[in-house]
Amino acid sequence: MAANSREEMPRIDLNCDLGEGAGHEAELMPLLTSANIACGAHAGDEATMRVTVALAEKHRVAIGAHPGFADRENFGRKEMLLAPAALHALVVTQIAALARFGPLRHVKPHGALYNLAARDAAVAQVIAEAVRGVDASLVLFGLAGSELVRAGRAAGLRVAEEAFADRTYQRDGSLTPRSHPDALITDEAVAVAQVLRMVREGVVRATDGTEVAIKADTVCLHGDGPHAVAFARRLKAELTRAGVELQPFLQAP
Repeated sequence: MAANSREEMPRIDLNCDLGEGAGHEAELMPLLTSANIACGAHAGDEATMRVTVALAEKHRVAIGAHPGFADRENFGRKEMLLAPAALHALVVTQIAALARFGPLRHVKPHGALYNLAARDAAVAQVIAEAVRGVDASLVLFGLAGSELVRAGRAAGLRVAEEAFADRTYQRDGSLTPRSHPDALITDEAVAVAQVLRMVREGVVRATDGTEVAIKADTVCLHGDGPHAVAFARRLKAELTRAGVELQPFLQAP
């Protein structure tokens, strides 16, 4: 069932990027339904992967690989030009690295790799093929309406269209670049209201005031901010109060 269905109780998956050094994993994990865990390239190492996977299993949170560019200096947020074979290997290697510590349910690219795949069909195709090659039962998380979503479906993967709690949107449905001063939503009430509209109405307001249709199967909240835990608690409470069911993404293939 789509997250914004009006015929039944709406439901949504709450995901968060973890194992990246912020240190909030133990507090955040009970508030989530999916965890995207850094695989040692842009952040993380064997120790953080092991601990974060164990926390996810303890709280019955769906585990996902969070592969990014191997660029710790820029936290994987700087685009890199890679040949298709190198990009394929980058994704496969990181998924395999995390899979050593527990069964995986999904894959969500990180940072610049995620944004590049959202708009570049060729990059998106490589990522989708890499995921399918590792395990065709894995769910691919991608920006709602993006090239990555289209590539995942074309590859025969289950796809979860992702929306963001604390990011602003452009009129074409893309995220406002982080280089822009209004890219992040810092007011918790505004972020919560945005999520509720996306989940219940399938709409988000762009920075220019345009009402943009959006499909939200999963909502990302960032785990690296100083108020990440407080915001996660508030968002979960507000969604529950609004009658939204929280559970991992369950769409059938």
